[in-house]
Amino acid sequence: MSRPRSLRLVHLYPAEMNIYGDHGNRHVLVRRAELYGFEVVTSAFAPGDDVGLLAEADLVLGGGGQDSHQVEVAGDLARAGALLRELAEGDVPMLVVCGLYQLFGRSFCTAEGVGLDGVGVFGAATVGGARRLIGNAAVETQWGRLQGYENHGGLTTLDAGQAPLGRVLVGSGNNGTDGTEGARSGNVIGTYLHGPVLPLNPGLADQLLRWAVARHYGDEVLTARDAEAAAQLARLDRLAERARAAVAARPR
Repeated sequence: MSRPRSLRLVHLYPAEMNIYGDHGNRHVLVRRAELYGFEVVTSAFAPGDDVGLLAEADLVLGGGGQDSHQVEVAGDLARAGALLRELAEGDVPMLVVCGLYQLFGRSFCTAEGVGLDGVGVFGAATVGGARRLIGNAAVETQWGRLQGYENHGGLTTLDAGQAPLGRVLVGSGNNGTDGTEGARSGNVIGTYLHGPVLPLNPGLADQLLRWAVARHYGDEVLTARDAEAAAQLARLDRLAERARAAVAARPR
């Protein structure tokens, strides 16, 4: 039996930035990649780690956390800013949620007035607000309707020319006023959707994998490794659809 092709996934600060089960996004990417015939080698990037760990990444993933955790990791993340921007320009797919989405922008000012520099992958600035934006959310994107759960006090404003991930259908999105949710720069996606977002939205997970595979191997089509894997993928997709329907039926 031939050895499966591999992808390298780097998870940014999984201990510090992992709220509302955002680590579940990693599990989804790893499992779906396996069913498509790829082995995923995962590494955690923690405060103080050599930034060279990121250099060979095929996928980069990051989650959300409390403001105190953002303050903790912001200075460390700055060490990797130039490399992260280089990876983004090189079309490395990334998914960053909530707190790390904010730190991938230009700046973040906490509700307590602590100013943090972002790494500037997105043209966006975030300011801590007086109230939290909480509840079920839905966003219309080029990959269809994405669903999740938002809970953030930061209000994010996109610069002119910065593309959002999508338009708000349900919920508050980036700031509760302009109808945008998240941001997208090339193959880098930032969002406020927790849940975690990928189990509910397997199409987005597959898009991240498709970008990673195309960049590394030149393939653009994901194919189940065998009939059993195809059945498991179909089952996961059915479960996601049921969960999405249940979420959509709940009041905000």
